[in-house]
Amino acid sequence: MVGVNDMLRQFEYVGPAEIRDRVIDSPGGALIVSHEALLTWLRDVGTDVSGESGWATYVVDLNGQLIVTPRRSEHVACARGAAVLAAGEVRFSSRGDVLEVTNNSTGYCPSEDCWESVRSSLDRAGLKYPSEFTFLARFRLCPGCGERNLVKDDWYQCALCEAELPLAWNFHRTNV
Repeated sequence: MVGVNDMLRQFEYVGPAEIRDRVIDSPGGALIVSHEALLTWLRDVGTDVSGESGWATYVVDLNGQLIVTPRRSEHVACARGAAVLAAGEVRFSSRGDVLEVTNNSTGYCPSEDCWESVRSSLDRAGLKYPSEFTFLARFRLCPGCGERNLVKDDWYQCALCEAELPLAWNFHRTNV
């Protein structure tokens, strides 16, 4: 039987191999299955996350579960090198509410439509969250030089070789 998560887009790590190789043996992130689990994690990491900024790195694993690490962690370390349904950054309040959430991960370069996976994982954990990404990253792979690009101000031009970038997300497995 095909589950809902089997129909969602999966994102492989597309960042630098040296980063993946450096962090692949790290312990990975903390699985957040409930509001209580998040509060425990926030307490355990202390000022790394629950201080003034409250930012953390997150991924949604292939089971649709939220995994978090302190913000300076690599997404590929958080996911232990595995493919994900979403990746980005999240900011929590000290009460465990999600104040901001993005799909900003230059390691996985997730498409703009991964919100459904994020929303579902936050629902499963019983967390309060915004109605959409508070910052929406638009990643494109340059067809000319292969560089990963974060599109800014709707400027669809490669930052490295200035080739025109596609309007649609294009990090399909055959392209990377």
